[in-house]
Amino acid sequence: MQKLYHGAAFYPELWGTEIVEEDILHMQKIGLNVVRIGEFIWSYIEPNKGEIDISFLVDIINRLKDHGIDTVMCTPTATPPIWMSYQHPERMHVDKEGTVMSHGARQHICTNNAYFRKRSAIITEALAEGLGKLPGIIGWQLDNEFKCHVGECYCETCKAEWHSFLKQKYQTIEQLNTAWGTQIWSQYYQSFEQIPQPTATPFLHNASLSTMYKLFTHEKITEFANEQAAIIRQYSDAPITHNATVFFDLNQSLLFENLDFASFDTYAVKENISSFFMLCDLYRNIKKDTPFWLMETSTSFSASLERYASPHPDGYLQAEATYAYAAGAEGFCYWLWRQQRTGCEITHGSVVSAWGQPTIGYTNVLEVERIRKELEPFLLSTKPMQAEVAVCYSDRAKAYFQTEPFNGIQYKQIVTSFYERFISLGIHRDLIMEQADLDGYKLLFTPFIPYLSSEYIQRAIEFVEKGGIWIVGPLAGGRTINHTNHTDCALGELEKQVGVHALFTNPLDGTNTYGEAFGITAELGLWSTIFDTENGENIGLIKEGLGAGKAFIKETKKGKGKIIMLGSLPVGQQGEKMIEALIQHYVRQAAIKMEIKTTPGTAMIPRVDKDASYYVIVNMDGKTSKVTFPKKSMVWKSNQILESGSYEIPAYSYRVIKYGF
Repeated sequence: MQKLYHGAAFYPELWGTEIVEEDILHMQKIGLNVVRIGEFIWSYIEPNKGEIDISFLVDIINRLKDHGIDTVMCTPTATPPIWMSYQHPERMHVDKEGTVMSHGARQHICTNNAYFRKRSAIITEALAEGLGKLPGIIGWQLDNEFKCHVGECYCETCKAEWHSFLKQKYQTIEQLNTAWGTQIWSQYYQSFEQIPQPTATPFLHNASLSTMYKLFTHEKITEFANEQAAIIRQYSDAPITHNATVFFDLNQSLLFENLDFASFDTYAVKENISSFFMLCDLYRNIKKDTPFWLMETSTSFSASLERYASPHPDGYLQAEATYAYAAGAEGFCYWLWRQQRTGCEITHGSVVSAWGQPTIGYTNVLEVERIRKELEPFLLSTKPMQAEVAVCYSDRAKAYFQTEPFNGIQYKQIVTSFYERFISLGIHRDLIMEQADLDGYKLLFTPFIPYLSSEYIQRAIEFVEKGGIWIVGPLAGGRTINHTNHTDCALGELEKQVGVHALFTNPLDGTNTYGEAFGITAELGLWSTIFDTENGENIGLIKEGLGAGKAFIKETKKGKGKIIMLGSLPVGQQGEKMIEALIQHYVRQAAIKMEIKTTPGTAMIPRVDKDASYYVIVNMDGKTSKVTFPKKSMVWKSNQILESGSYEIPAYSYRVIKYGF
């Protein structure tokens, strides 16, 4: 990382020459050093099929560079022009109810359509060949927010691709029938071509069919991304990314595998700051040791014709930027620079208004730029410290929850709720994908992942045998790769490897079932696994209700470490206390250092260089907070000595502390 970037999405095609020049000079004046352009420009540079002219972009990129502003160039494939869709319903995205999308907004064409793929390749190659060597291009963004507005497509193209996907995956129809158990309800298939897409049906589709269609969609959008990346790499050495986030219908681990760096969009408000922390922790680790970008956030509020959010409190934006940069972001960017004068997002916040005046968030943007310049030398000379605690996140698990939501649970929300316990306890943590390397971690949490692959289980077991502590569950391991029940034991290979015995799996919500662990009694909920009391230590026992006398938390020693099976989710305030007690108990057992204490609402990001450890401490909740150091420390830059004790951090401000020198 050679510099920190601070910028915005810029749409020069929407404005005249005079305003574009005014905007470039304005961006230069306030210090913005990067823009993202081109993501919705397709009809402007190819108004008619085959009439491609990118000279406008060449001129804009060069003018930006002349004013010290670099460019992330986007492929414009999210908004195909009217000549591609007019009178061609066969090319359009079709939803689950059979509705054919009309031209407008974005993502209206099926990304699997052969003609769309062909024209996308042509426009992408024209951009890569014509712009790839320009000195102003520092990166590429593929498309825009894959699968944000649409999920699975049910068009005829996708039906044919679906059958090809199944043939490749299962080889023979008999293997598919066996894997899915299709004799149930006479669902047995005689050929791959007979297998339906999971559209309307009188009740529910087979879980295997529904989940596999989601995974098929993940693979096909990744295939499209890989095609685009391969074209760009023929002409440009600039790194490639995509602006994703966790609620899109993607397998991000698969998507970013062939991309160069991770980036995400978020419009997290003050009341949902834990979601923002979680995203930074996740995208920092998707491409290990490679800085991530926050490609889109709002200067003050987000909005569309349908709704709008409240503006951020004064000071929130700079705290958000400070946390992102300290957590490992190389770029912090806004949507958007100049408020749009037309379209469906004319209400959205921006840096300047449609009439060119500073918006309500403008002064905070200036403050972010001041902080960027202030922190840049420190952040370029240090790097984020890997946490000793890891929480596993899985987009595949999200697909399982979409098929089987366990009484309405949304995967992202329940993971966020679990993750908030680490925030409240002030524990430095990484959020990692299933494929992540476990080296360097001491404590691993694997909650809410119904299917655990043999490969993941084996790596986790090896982690435990070397001395790690693995806490797995709730709702983990109870489904197979084909989204079916295990037939040998409740949790399949996981149960066999751990050596515990699951007696029942059933919901405990509303059953007045109470469990006790760590001296705390709490009601138990969620689809739960109840264990016998033999083999291993019974950490949590059911005191009353269903399964009374049996275990819901089991600890088993293995090698130098141990595995803890969390079979049920403690709920309510007492449940939160129990989860926090469980976390703290095993944090102590794993000998994880937690020396610095802060009051709620203040985040700490440890960073290191070759000689010292530092903490970037950010007050995120708008109230004066306190931080307590048990050792003498020093304020970065000023070299002010801080004796051990407590110190105040003003609202939305930050401190960089060299700890225990």
